[in-house]
Amino acid sequence: MGAMSFFGGFRLTLAHIGRPTVTTSYPATKRPKQPRQHGRHVLNRYEDGMEKCIGCELCAGVCPVGCIYVRGADNPENPVSPGERYGYVYEINYLRCIHCDLCVEACPTQAITESKLFEFSFTNRADAIYTKAELVVDDAGEPRHLPWEDWREGDSAMTGGWMRATSPSGDADYEGVVQWSGELGVGVREAESGQSGEPNAATGSKQIRDAFYRHLQPEDVPADKRGLAGLMNALKAKSPRAKRKGAA
Repeated sequence: MGAMSFFGGFRLTLAHIGRPTVTTSYPATKRPKQPRQHGRHVLNRYEDGMEKCIGCELCAGVCPVGCIYVRGADNPENPVSPGERYGYVYEINYLRCIHCDLCVEACPTQAITESKLFEFSFTNRADAIYTKAELVVDDAGEPRHLPWEDWREGDSAMTGGWMRATSPSGDADYEGVVQWSGELGVGVREAESGQSGEPNAATGSKQIRDAFYRHLQPEDVPADKRGLAGLMNALKAKSPRAKRKGAA
């Protein structure tokens, strides 16, 4: 029994020796982030350089923690935005922000979206309050990189991949229809595929039941994912033949 207990303690270790490692040398190396990663906000501009924000203050009104402060003003002789008003003051307090994305959902002009950057820290509380000058994208349409932010390749790619609901009022007829206006440095964004059909490579949308079925109650798991049949289907999907067929 003593010998069995001794070697039994190494069973889990031995079972994982031949498996590929999933750890990375953080922070030197980081794992890829999801297309819809909720990170630091940006204020977008149209392709002609004009700001999208019209100072309507809807984002501030919908924010559940009150971290957004906006004040609109009438457009001057040299207009800042194409509307009658523009965002004269825009501030986000990241000591309060919970990245719920409700501000993005509420924005009528897709002015505020989120990048994939979520690793930034402050030594001064005042630095946590981002002003409009820090939030508006530069002339290339890229987020402004501040000294306390750890930007990596891809963090600003497809900024705002999660912009708001795929279709108005949840109408499935609008799935796959381009609804996003042109943005500086980005152009017109690709339409999202919604919650049905094949996943969109740009936004990463896919059916939640297929992506997270392991977290569902047994009775809610799709039939082709259950029991022995589900195991066989999973093995078939991982086979080289299935991968070649999918690539074709």
